[in-house]
Amino acid sequence: MNAPAHVPVDPRFAHRVRESFGRQKAMALIGASLTAVGPGAAEVSLPFRADLTQQKGFIHGGIVGMIADTACGYAAYSLMPASASLVTVEYKINILSPATRSLVARGEVVKSGRSLTVARAEVYADDGKHVASMQQTLMMLADTPDRPE
Repeated sequence: MNAPAHVPVDPRFAHRVRESFGRQKAMALIGASLTAVGPGAAEVSLPFRADLTQQKGFIHGGIVGMIADTACGYAAYSLMPASASLVTVEYKINILSPATRSLVARGEVVKSGRSLTVARAEVYADDGKHVASMQQTLMMLADTPDRPE
């Protein structure tokens, strides 16, 4: 992906993103990890596990969507102030081929606005096969901590 150049407002964005990801119980449940973070970009990896598959042995589409959603979310979060958090407003995912191997979701910010950010993610299998594409809109919640109340 050819990500546009982004300048984070928080110089400690990478630490903040990794700390937030560490609180994601859903990612821990499926065994996903945050493998890269940069200004306006994030990568989430998922090892193949049979218990994440649907009836035909493919990684369930909901799981593919989870890692793409998370990659987009942390790409957007990396550009937000430390005092903010975010929520997904909507996304569209196209599953292009069955997920039968370990996956990586690479998220990047397309456009970062005052309150809304548009991001996209591409999901690939470890053999390079393009599994899914997502486009997402996220809303910044200003002065709202990124942790449980």
